[in-house]
Amino acid sequence: QVQLVESGGGLVQVGGSLRLSCAASGSIVSLNVMGWYRQAPGKQRELVATITTGGSTNYAEFAKVRFTISRDNAKNTAYLQMNTLKPEDAGVYYCLVHDVGMAYWGKGTRITVSS
Repeated sequence: QVQLVESGGGLVQVGGSLRLSCAASGSIVSLNVMGWYRQAPGKQRELVATITTGGSTNYAEFAKVRFTISRDNAKNTAYLQMNTLKPEDAGVYYCLVHDVGMAYWGKGTRITVSS
């Protein structure tokens, strides 16, 4: 089992920045993919970005310019730097990791963007 703890969410003004962290622990083998998803009220959960152990990244279209995903393999931690936040970025952000074919979700961290 892999446990995930997300942090860094909170209230931010429009145009502001936040940095989310996702720390993995437990019976980790490789964490070959770490990623972030988000879910706005009344909407389906959607991909934000993923990153492989080797550093290859994949972004949703809305995240390509304003968001940056990174990871520290030594710390089993992924980060999501979010800049120029918009009201539509509000929601719960979830960490997802893949570890030898198993997928694990974090409990989520909420982002509120105020105008």
